[in-house]
Amino acid sequence: MNINNLPHAQLVLVYEDLDQLSSAVARRIAEAAQLAIAARGVFRLALAGGETPRHCYEKLRHLGIDWQRVQIYFGDERCLPNGDPQRNDSMAQKALLDHVVIPAGNIHFIPAEQGAYQAANRYAAVLANSAPLDLVLLGMGEDGHTASLFPNNPAVESAASVVAVFNAPKPPAERVSLGLNTLNEARQKIFLVAGAAKREALEQMLLGINLPAARITSAEWHLDSAAATS
Repeated sequence: MNINNLPHAQLVLVYEDLDQLSSAVARRIAEAAQLAIAARGVFRLALAGGETPRHCYEKLRHLGIDWQRVQIYFGDERCLPNGDPQRNDSMAQKALLDHVVIPAGNIHFIPAEQGAYQAANRYAAVLANSAPLDLVLLGMGEDGHTASLFPNNPAVESAASVVAVFNAPKPPAERVSLGLNTLNEARQKIFLVAGAAKREALEQMLLGINLPAARITSAEWHLDSAAATS
């Protein structure tokens, strides 16, 4: 497959392995932070969940970023109790946020423990004064989902800034996600995709199948060779 033909991709880069991918994206985030802080005095970053982003966060915590000027958001969250190890914010805290000097008030958690509808409404109010986000980090599932926007799920078509997600095909079934419009309005979008299990979704996107990940516009795609090589 010609991975450079990914739909709506602004840039496609392939790395030898996950370690190189993670290091490169961490540097991209640090560069984006420096530019945003110089231009606007603040860097608004939405974090992704998943194993591939976790490796990136472990690299990122060692880079020189003015964390006092960083505002952290989340691309999606699972409707689980606070502190549950399966929550995206739990992973991000363990891999990154617990290791950097960032004010607690700069971290904007999705209150997913309150249920999808209420959490989505509350997080939309938080984002109302923060859009557009400077950078959104995104992963991609084996089915082509991104954030918690799954193929054929009504949440994908919602125009809301933050959407309640029900009947997700992987547990937990109830989630909260930034809406497609919010993701696309971000100044910069970066996908981190690793592993041979992601090849099929990438191949479907190259064939024109409109998976949720394919609907993110002007995104950078950072892939490891296992995902990119057919």
